[in-house]
Amino acid sequence: MASSPTDISLLPEFRDNPFINRLPPQLSQQKAWQFLSDPPKFSPEERTYSFPLRMNCLYRLRRFFEPLDHHLRLEAAFSTLLRQGYVSRNPLQTDYIRRLQDGHERILARDLGAGRHYVGGTAEGFALIGASGAGKSTAINRILGYYPQVMTHDEPFSLQQVVWLKLDCPHQGSPKQLCIHFFQALDLALGTRTFAQFGKTRNPVDLMMAQMAQLANRHALGVLIIDEIQHLTLAKGVGRDALLNFLVTLINTIGIPVITIGTMGALSLFQEDFRQARRANGLGCAVWERLQPGSSWDHFVDVLWKYQWTRQETPLTDEIRQVLYEESQGVIDVVIKLFMLAQLQVMEQSAYRKTPEVLDARLFRETAARHLKIIEPMMRALKTNNQREISKYDDLRSLDTHVWQVFHNILPQSEPFLPVAPDLDVDWKKKQESGDVDPLVGALVQAGLATDLATLMAAKVRAQHPNASVLTLIGHVPALLQESQKVARLKKESRTARKSSPRKVTISRISDIVSEGQAAGRSAEESLVAAGLVCLPKFRQRQSC
Repeated sequence: MASSPTDISLLPEFRDNPFINRLPPQLSQQKAWQFLSDPPKFSPEERTYSFPLRMNCLYRLRRFFEPLDHHLRLEAAFSTLLRQGYVSRNPLQTDYIRRLQDGHERILARDLGAGRHYVGGTAEGFALIGASGAGKSTAINRILGYYPQVMTHDEPFSLQQVVWLKLDCPHQGSPKQLCIHFFQALDLALGTRTFAQFGKTRNPVDLMMAQMAQLANRHALGVLIIDEIQHLTLAKGVGRDALLNFLVTLINTIGIPVITIGTMGALSLFQEDFRQARRANGLGCAVWERLQPGSSWDHFVDVLWKYQWTRQETPLTDEIRQVLYEESQGVIDVVIKLFMLAQLQVMEQSAYRKTPEVLDARLFRETAARHLKIIEPMMRALKTNNQREISKYDDLRSLDTHVWQVFHNILPQSEPFLPVAPDLDVDWKKKQESGDVDPLVGALVQAGLATDLATLMAAKVRAQHPNASVLTLIGHVPALLQESQKVARLKKESRTARKSSPRKVTISRISDIVSEGQAAGRSAEESLVAAGLVCLPKFRQRQSC
C-alpha cells in the first residue's frame, strides 16, 4: 500500500518536518513498477504501415524501459535515503539555524571543517556500480522524475527547497570543476546566477567548496547524484582523493546524502579507500551485473518481444531467446538495439525483394555480425568471462552512436518507397508490374531520376560497392550524382576557357623558325630574337637603340 500524508505522521522523526511532508508519498512496489515502466506506444495495425512509418515506430524503443527487481530496490533505497537525510535538517529546529551559521564561518575560514557547533547528521552515501548498458542512469532519471526538483516554502521562512541535483563527474577529477558543475546545475533549477557569483575560475578551490556546501544547506538539498564516477580513475595527482574526501565531508559534516553512479571500472575507487567504502555502504553498495539466463531475463525478453512492427508477427521460441542472449550477453541496452536493428534489416529486405518479414535466429546472428561489430571485443570478453578484458570495455556510447547513425542514414532515404510518380511512361509501368525492373533502378526512378540516368547510376554504384544492399547503394547515389555534376561543370568551364582565349600558333622546331625568317629576308639571329628564343647582350641592345 502506498504511503500517504497520514502515514508520515506515524513516524516521530518525520512529524512536523516541512522538508519531508511536502515530498510525494513513498511508493509501494506495485506503484513504483507502474511509475518506472515506460512501454512504447504500439498497435497491431501499425504493422500494415509503410516502411518509413514503421521505421519511426521502431524509434520508440529508444525510450523502452521495463523495471526489474533491482530497479525497484533502487527506488526504495532512494526514497529512504532522501527522507532520512532530512531528519536532522528540520527548519523548525534550532539545529538547522546552527548549520547555516556554521556554513557562513566555513566560507570566511575557507575550511569545511570550521564551525562552532556539532550537529549530528542522518545522511548516508550510496554507490550504484554496474555494467555499462544495464540501465543505471535511465533508472535513476525515472526515479528522479517522481520528485519535483524544486519546492517553494513560505513558512517558517521563505526558501526554495531543491530536492535533488544530478551532476556528471569531472573528467579530470577536479573538486573545482565539480563545484562549477554544481553552480551551473543550481542555476538551471532555480533560475539564479550563482555560477556568475561563485564560479569564477580565479576563486580558490577551498572557497568554492565552502560556498557549494553553504548553498546546498541554504536550499535544503535533498540528494546530490554524481554520475560517471569512473572518470575519477583517470584523475592524476591528488585530484581523486580530494574529490572523494569532499564527498565524504558533504555527507558527514553538511549532512547531504550523496549517490555516486558508475561503471564496473569505478569499483576500485571504493575498494581502495576504506572511508569512502564505508560511506558508500551506508545503505548498500549495489553492483548491477549483466542479466543472467533466468526469470528476469525471460521476463524482459517476453515484454520486449511484443513490440514487433514487421508485417508478420513472429512467435518467440527458445532458440531465439538463446541467440538473443548469446549476442547481447545479457546487456539490456545491447539486446534492445539488436531487436531494433533486426527488424530494420528484415523490413529493408522485404521492401525490395518482397520477402516475408519474419524474425528468426539466423536473422539475429546476421544482424549482430553486421551491426554489433563495433562492440565485438567487449562481447568476446563477456563470453569468455575475461575480467581483465571486461574492465577495458565499460562504455557503450560507440554502439549508441552507431545505431542512431544507421537510422539517420536510412530515414532521409525513405522517399523511394512512396507511390510511383504519375508521369512515368506506360512501358516502364508495365515492366514494374511484371517484376522485370531492377529494384535499385526502380527506386531511383521513383525518387525522380530519369530512367536512363537511373540505369547509369545503378551500374556505377554497383561497380563501386558490389556487396552492398540496395538500401545502402541508394545512399551512395547522391554523392555519385554530385561528382558527375562537378565533372560536367569542369568540362564546360574548360571548353569556355579554350574558346575565350586567343589561339597561339606554336612552332616546335628551331629550323622552321629560321627557314621562315630567311623567306622573309631576316637573318637567323633576327628570327630567333623575334621568336623570343634568344636574348641579345646589353651592349648589342644599346647599339641597336
